[in-house]
Amino acid sequence: MSENTTHRIGLLEGDGIGPEIVPASVKIIDAAVKTVGGTAIEWVELPLGRTAIDTHGAATPQETLDALAGLDSWLLGPHDSAAYPEPHKSQLNPSGTLRKHFDLFANIRPAKSFQGSEPVVPGTDLVIVRENTQGFYADRNTYAGTGEYMPSPDVAIAMGIITRPAVERIAKEAFELAMRRDKRVTIVHKANVLRLTTGLFRDVCREVGQNYPEVSIDDFHIDAMTVHLVRRANAFDVLVTENMFGDILSDLTGELAGSLGIAPSLNSSHEKAMAQAAHGSAPDIAGQDKANPIAMILSSVMLLEWLSARTGDPKLAEVATLVERAVELTVKEGVMTGDMGGRATCSSFTDAVIERLARA
Repeated sequence: MSENTTHRIGLLEGDGIGPEIVPASVKIIDAAVKTVGGTAIEWVELPLGRTAIDTHGAATPQETLDALAGLDSWLLGPHDSAAYPEPHKSQLNPSGTLRKHFDLFANIRPAKSFQGSEPVVPGTDLVIVRENTQGFYADRNTYAGTGEYMPSPDVAIAMGIITRPAVERIAKEAFELAMRRDKRVTIVHKANVLRLTTGLFRDVCREVGQNYPEVSIDDFHIDAMTVHLVRRANAFDVLVTENMFGDILSDLTGELAGSLGIAPSLNSSHEKAMAQAAHGSAPDIAGQDKANPIAMILSSVMLLEWLSARTGDPKLAEVATLVERAVELTVKEGVMTGDMGGRATCSSFTDAVIERLARA
C-alpha cells in the first residue's frame, strides 16, 4: 500500500440512537487514525431510515444502494422500522434490504466481557458465526417477497430453507475464524426435530470441518446450547448456526458478557462489509445522551480489520487494535454507561476513549 492511502467508507446513521453512536464511533476512529498515521478515511454520508423516507420517499433509497455499490464497506446505525409510516413499515427494513441486496451472507457477532465490568459470566470470549441469507427467517429465503404468507385468514406459513452451498460458505468462515482463535467450533442446530433442515446444516458443517484437522468440533441442540451458555459461556470459542438461532443466541451472549450495548456485529460477503451493532435503535433513550456506544465502536473495529485484510493496508489493523485497547482501558478504569452500571454519557464515554488512545 502507498503512504497515506485514503479509504472511502459509507456512513448511514439510521434512527433512534444511531445519530449518537455512529458519530461517536467516527470521532474515535478519526482520532486513532491521526494517532497511528500512514492511512486516511473519507466518510461518505448517505441517507437511510426515517429521515430518508421524508427526503427521498424510501427508507433505503436507490441513491444509497448505488453509492454503496462503489464502496467496500460502511457503518450502519440501527433502524426503527416499526415506527415507519405505511407502506414503509411493511416493507423489508433497511438492514435487511442491504444484507439481501449485497448478499452479506456472514454475520459475525462476538461476545467478550470487559475487565472492570460485572458480566454475568466472567471470562466470556466467544464469537457467533450466523448464516445470514437463509434458515428460519422468512425475509431471507426468496428472490422476491418475504417467504411468509397466509393462504387463509386463519393460516400463516413461513418457509425455512437450508442449502448446501450456503452452509458450506458460512462453515468455512467459522473454521477460518477458529484457526485464528482457539481452534474450536461448536455447531448449533435442532436436528432431533428439524432433521432434514438443521440436520443438513450440522452435517455439512462437519464435512467442511474435515478440511481443518487442527480444529476440534462439537455440536449442541439450540435449547441445550442456551443452558450451556448461561452456565459456562466462557468455555466456548466459535459457534456456527443458522440465522434465527444465531440472532437469539447473540442477544443472550451479549447480556452474559455484560450488556447488549457492548455487542458488536459485522455483516459481510467476500467483497462488502457492513458494521452494525447487534442491538436496536432504543427510541426510548434517543437524543438523551444515554446510549452505550461500545457496540457500534467495536463493530467499526471489526470493519477496519476486515478492510485491512481486503486492501492490504496494515495501518487500518493498527487503528482497529488501538481503538479496541482504548475501549478496554476505559471500561477497566471504571468509565461506563448506565446499562453497565456506570454514570458516563455517550459523549463523555467517547471523550474518555479518545483521551486513552495515547495510553492504550
